[in-house]
Amino acid sequence: MTDSSEATLDTRRKRLIFRSWHRGTKEMDLLMGSFAEKHLPVLSEADVDAYERLLFEQDPDVYDWILGRLPVPAEHDTPVMTLLQGHRYA
Repeated sequence: MTDSSEATLDTRRKRLIFRSWHRGTKEMDLLMGSFAEKHLPVLSEADVDAYERLLFEQDPDVYDWILGRLPVPAEHDTPVMTLLQGHRYA
């Protein structure tokens, strides 16, 4: 990865962390924000892409997928979702 692409990925990570803390519901802010702060800095670019796609989904759907109330759609059944499902925030 070049310095330019690393800087771009770092900028994306920072933007996604901000978006994760500002989802719209307190539960999702806490869950996604704490997950993003902990995991995004070390996720691969492909995993960052998968996480970013997840942020375009509606909060109630994502919340139900994470809690296992609804099956995770194939396009979001990724290692990132597995990490999210195991994530605990304090």
